[in-house]
Amino acid sequence: MRKSTVIVVILVAALAAFAAWRALAPASVEVTHPRRGMALDAVYATGIVEPSLEIRIAPRAPGRLVELNADEGDVVQKGSVLARLEDVDVQAQVAELRARVEYAEAQHERNSQLRRRGLLAQEAVDRSRSELDAARAALQGAQDQLGFLRLVAPADGLIIRRDGEVGEYIPVNETVFYMAGDAPLRITADVDEEDVPRVVPGQEVLIGTDAFPDQIFSGTVQQITPRGDRTARSYRVRIALPGDPPLKIGMTVETNIVIERRPHALLVPTTAVDESHVWVVENERARRVRVETGVVAPASTEIRAGLAEDAQVIVHPPENLEDGARVKTRTAPGDARPSAPPPASQPASSTQP
Repeated sequence: MRKSTVIVVILVAALAAFAAWRALAPASVEVTHPRRGMALDAVYATGIVEPSLEIRIAPRAPGRLVELNADEGDVVQKGSVLARLEDVDVQAQVAELRARVEYAEAQHERNSQLRRRGLLAQEAVDRSRSELDAARAALQGAQDQLGFLRLVAPADGLIIRRDGEVGEYIPVNETVFYMAGDAPLRITADVDEEDVPRVVPGQEVLIGTDAFPDQIFSGTVQQITPRGDRTARSYRVRIALPGDPPLKIGMTVETNIVIERRPHALLVPTTAVDESHVWVVENERARRVRVETGVVAPASTEIRAGLAEDAQVIVHPPENLEDGARVKTRTAPGDARPSAPPPASQPASSTQP
């Protein structure tokens, strides 16, 4: 046999032996022990920070914007003129109609005096009275039209947004100012229709946002809209914000509406749970154990029954793992054998955010 052939045979045999060893070698798995902590049964939803009272101010007549007296961030008083649309033509019309009213008043007074002296028929007095009423009505209409070209604050509040610049044509009913009334901020969250039956006013809400990653804010469920969105299949839930949190209007937040708090719950990584089963290691062999789960969160899942506290739980069970297979374990980072329950002042949260 040639030397090269011998070498090839040896290499093939070595590779086959290595493959056989790999196939028969125990799988390496990462294990951890269950831990005790706080399990929060909560309904998760995203929301938007908004004022409790938002007023949109728009003109009731179209026109070109000629004057701006308020801007974003300004605190305004009720009755303040925030902006004015071009009103030269309407001003001229008001002046003309005012003159007509003065003439009609004088004419009616003259006719009334002549009637009292018996020098004029009652019909002429009635006609002048009708003309005076029509002139006054026309003047009032023009003055109302003039008022429509002025944007006036309907209440005390804060201007949170302004659209439109001087010289820009503003159509009728197009919002120029968004004003927050003198009321606390709130959050409007969209809750899935499957979770809405679990939500009631008064429940505590935990609030997080990327703008303040190290802070959790508290709120309270205030109101649930009676009609849902058929397209999104969700309901709006209003959340009151007590105090004066640093949240800004328009911020996106993540909310957890707390249904129940369960302290001292037995928790395992959520990745370890598969269809109400977990894999544990006993005597260097993998065992599939059926468990009863409770609160399920992205990081951890509550185990209510079926798992011992000192069990070695496989954090990421391999897909091809078989019950009874030999495994080689390595301890997950941060794992510690269970001892005393954690103090109540340091709960281990099992929900978002």
